[in-house]
Amino acid sequence: MPGQVHKHHRIARVLADEIRAGVHSTGERLPGEHALTERFGVSRTTLRQALQVLGDQGLIATHPGIGSFVTFDGTPLDNRLGWTRSLAGGAAGAAGLVTEVLRFETVGDPALAAELGTQSDAFVALDRVRRLADGSGVSLEHSRVPAVGALADLPSTGLTEGSLNKTLLAAGRITESGDGQVSVRGLDDAEAGTLRRSPGEPFLHLAQVYRAADGSVVEQVTSLLDPARFQLHVHSGRGDNR
Repeated sequence: MPGQVHKHHRIARVLADEIRAGVHSTGERLPGEHALTERFGVSRTTLRQALQVLGDQGLIATHPGIGSFVTFDGTPLDNRLGWTRSLAGGAAGAAGLVTEVLRFETVGDPALAAELGTQSDAFVALDRVRRLADGSGVSLEHSRVPAVGALADLPSTGLTEGSLNKTLLAAGRITESGDGQVSVRGLDDAEAGTLRRSPGEPFLHLAQVYRAADGSVVEQVTSLLDPARFQLHVHSGRGDNR
């Protein structure tokens, strides 16, 4: 039955990413079993196994005869990293954050294309800084999305509800796997100026590549995160490829 194990963990990962990105908000009822089995093309048994995984992770609560409701109240700052959680008091603590877009345009990057193995060197570049009310930055994110299909015009059409993750999901670009590295390093002068922090101040540095089921690149992200406000949560288990 290894195929079933793989399927239900894959479904759980997709739904978990959507929940953490805010596609399904706290207290919201997930689509019914029929809708989800149709969406993923699996049996009710496989779907229920996936929902059990989400329940074990504290993301949903399932009530027989009623449905499954989102219980996750963390705030991922619209970050693609499902295991990055804000420590600023959850959703309430992050409510005062302001997002400043530094760059949103289509660029050519042959070096990145060679590194990722993409056919085209055209990428949508989205750089953002998240600030507290006092103006100090808690994160600096550089996202690169292959400029293919409808996404090629993204800087002109804009993001869905201001969220890159929701935009990618709406375009059918669903992450199946991710690979990355995390380290701690001091901010250089330019980064410190953007974040309004001190040069040399230690920040978490994350670099990740997200791929679809066919292996194509969905998004490449590098982030600088204030270690005082973020923690890394790593979950593993049988059949979980994270």
